[in-house]
Order: sequence, then structure tokens, then C-alpha cells
Amino acid sequence: MRDHFEVRDHDAAGRIGRLEVPRADLTVETPALLPVVNPNVLTIEPERLRTVFGAEMLITNSYIIRSTDRIRDRVLAEGLHEFLGFDGAIMTDSGSFQLAEYGDIDVTTAEILEFQRRIGSDIATPVDVPTPPDADRDRVERELATTERALADAAAAATGEMLLNAPIQGSTHTDVREAAGRHAAGTELDVFPIGAMVPLLNAYRYADVVEAVAAAKRGLDPDCPVHLFGAGHPMMFALAVALGCDLFDSAAYALMARDGRYLTVSGTEHLSELSWFPCSCPVCVDHTPAGLREGDADEAERLLAEHNLHVTFEEIRRIKAAIRSGTLLELVDRRARGHPAMLDGYRALLDHADQLAATDPVSKDAFFYTSHESARRPEVGRHHDRITRLEPPSTLLLTESKTPSSHDYDAVWRVKPPFGPFPRALSETYPLTAETPERTDAAAQAAAADGVRRLADANPETAITLGHDGWDSAALAAVPDRVETEDLRTLGR
Repeated sequence: MRDHFEVRDHDAAGRIGRLEVPRADLTVETPALLPVVNPNVLTIEPERLRTVFGAEMLITNSYIIRSTDRIRDRVLAEGLHEFLGFDGAIMTDSGSFQLAEYGDIDVTTAEILEFQRRIGSDIATPVDVPTPPDADRDRVERELATTERALADAAAAATGEMLLNAPIQGSTHTDVREAAGRHAAGTELDVFPIGAMVPLLNAYRYADVVEAVAAAKRGLDPDCPVHLFGAGHPMMFALAVALGCDLFDSAAYALMARDGRYLTVSGTEHLSELSWFPCSCPVCVDHTPAGLREGDADEAERLLAEHNLHVTFEEIRRIKAAIRSGTLLELVDRRARGHPAMLDGYRALLDHADQLAATDPVSKDAFFYTSHESARRPEVGRHHDRITRLEPPSTLLLTESKTPSSHDYDAVWRVKPPFGPFPRALSETYPLTAETPERTDAAAQAAAADGVRRLADANPETAITLGHDGWDSAALAAVPDRVETEDLRTLGR
């Protein structure tokens, strides 16, 4: 049992948690963003990350510090917090990124962990092997074995109060990712980064990211805080949080500013193409695109980086509010409309609705049907499971709209797309209080038809009639033959 991480709120697999970082003597609220600080290039001073943006934790690279003579001795003498001027928690990476990029590094897990301990890191990382996407299985399993030896070395190291990362690799082989998650959870390590995501994220392969994270989460325990390594674009934070990710690190705020790129929650714009700033952060209120283009280049880069951070931290706060209000999946739905690849990711997320349902609250304030993807949400599947436990009478009318003033049925139940049938006494219970559009789409009708099928299959002795408002032919085809159907629009109601 990991007593340093406590979950306070859930929505889907997303959660608000408290991560205790004992060496820093503070508790970080999750979901949390860790700005990446390059020890050689401070685009924004770490003190400002804390005081202006509210960063509770940042991440920097211990391998770069160790390999840079002019920095190493200062950091060893002063300590990492003093060197950076940051009084929050600091996570350090180990050189695994350099290993992935250049193929070799001159440090072992034992050496780099000891170095991270000496410079005062609060959360340290062993030297794992980030296997790239689409690698063949032999390579994946061989490199994962190396990573798991690094985790064993980390577990055996004398690190005091410093927390330790247990990276989860496995490339795009989901069964390997799941097994790697299970192995990592079985160690006594503390934080669980899902690694080698940057190539997938850079290629906009969000559906593959979802599959890798969902697999790792199946292997992990509920008390495992999860870090999605390399995920820095606010566009995809809500999707990742809905999967159960708790920590993110962003170098994007600085790297994109260096390239003149301006982050939004629906994508990236180029400063050279902007006439107005579509944002009300302090940078965008006080400056114009033309002013930044015509001014000092270094100052423009800094201001763009600050805007990028404002947008990124704002999205983290928005996600927390959505979890608390039970509207996280509605937020994911909105973000999915920003890019076709994000929509692929959202649809992949809903392929794992059963996995999300394990922690999704059974009651919330509201359910908004905002797209045909809403028909696949966990709440719909949960209602369909409940349908099989209902006990209908011998003859039953299911009606989507008005109840006939006289009828020969033992009972009349409502049927509401996308949920399907339910007794009227449940009409004011969640999720049947859902706000749905008057123009019901085919996906909602098909989901409701599946609910009718589930009820009919569970109660073969009940004679059922379905009164619908002009359902799609594919939805009607999914209704069992023994259920009589009537189009209420043709009855002159």
C-alpha cells in the first residue's frame, strides 16, 4: 500500500489526488504539470514558475547536469533547489531520453540515482530503456528486461526520503505494457511514468497513446500515481486525465515559443500568422501579435513561453474543476473536436468504457449528450447492466414519448436514447436525468435498442412493445424480433 498518494475525487478514470513528496516536505495536488527546466537555458526563471504560474513541481535532467562541468560542481555545492531558485518539489530525469536519442550514455542506474540523491532531487529516475513505437517483439522484451533490472537496482538503492520513479515501457505492444505495469506496481517504487510516448505524441497518434496508457493502467494498482512522460500539449491533457494520468511534464511551452508557436487548447498557431491573440492571459491582454513580431526576439520568445504556460496551467485547473463537477468526459468531447487525431483518441478511450466505469461515480449532477460518442460513455453501459436486474411484468409497453391514455399493458416504462428502457419511478435518478437533444441521432437510438435487447433477453417471458419516435432502421434491426415495434409518429400523437 502506497501511503504517499491519496485519491480525493474521481470522474471516469480521472482523479484529483494528493502526492506527498517527503524530501521536499510538501504535498502536490494532482493532476499536476511539471514544467521542464533545461539547466543550460532558463527560458523562464524557476522562481517565476512557482510564484506566477503556481507550479508545485518541476522536472530537470540530472544527466545533463552531471555531464556539464560548469554546472555540476555548482549544483553539488549549492544543491539543486538553491541552484534553480525553486522551493517546490523537483523531479529529475536520468538520461534515458539521451539514451533513446543517441543510443548510449555513460552512467548506470546506481550511479545516477546516487548523483540525484546528492544534488537534492525529490523524485529520481533510474536508467530505463525507452523502446520506440512499433518495435518488434523481441526487441521490446529484451529492452524491457533491461528496464526491469534498472527498477530492481533502484529498489535496492539507499535513497532516504527521495521518491523513485518506476518507468513503464513496452512500445506499442499492449500486453507487454500491461505486464510491465503489473511488474512495476509489484516493486516498492513510488511514481509510475509511462515512457516512450513522445514519438507517438509528436506523430499525433493519440489513439495509440490511449491504448498504451490503458494497458499500463490495467497492470497498475489504484494507489499508483501515473506520470505521462513527455505529454506537454494542453490539447490532450483532458483525454490523458480521463485515462487516469496524474502528472505531466511540459517542455512544449519553451520549445514551441522558440519556434514562434502559440499554444491553444485546440492546437497550435504560428505567431507570424496571428492578427489577434484569442486569449485573456496577462501576455495576450498587454501585447499584440504585431508588437511581438516587431520587438526584441528574445523578449518575444519569453512572452510566448509565458502565454504557453498560462494556457497549459489553465487547462489543468479546468480539468480539476471538471472532475469535481463530474463533467470530465464532456470536456474530453469538446477537446476531441479540435483535431481529427484527438477524435481518434476519444473514440479509443470509449473502447475502454468498462475500464473507466470501475472508478466512474454512479451519480453525478448531470449527463450532457453532446455527440454520438456520448452513447458509448460508461454511464450508458452501466445502465444496460442494471436493466438485466429489473423485473418487468408480464406485458410491458416501452414508450419514447407520450403514454396512451388507455392501454392493455401491465406497466408502461419509458425508453430514452441512449440509455434504453427504465421504470418511470427512476426518471429523476442519474443518468436518466440526462440532457439530450430533441433530434436524437442514430448512435443514441442504437444504444437504446441495445438496452431493449438486454431487457428482452433477461426476461424471455415478458411480452414487450416498443413505441419509438422514428428510429433509424439499423437501430430497429437490433431490437429482438419478438419485441413489437410501433412508430409513434404514425399514430397521430
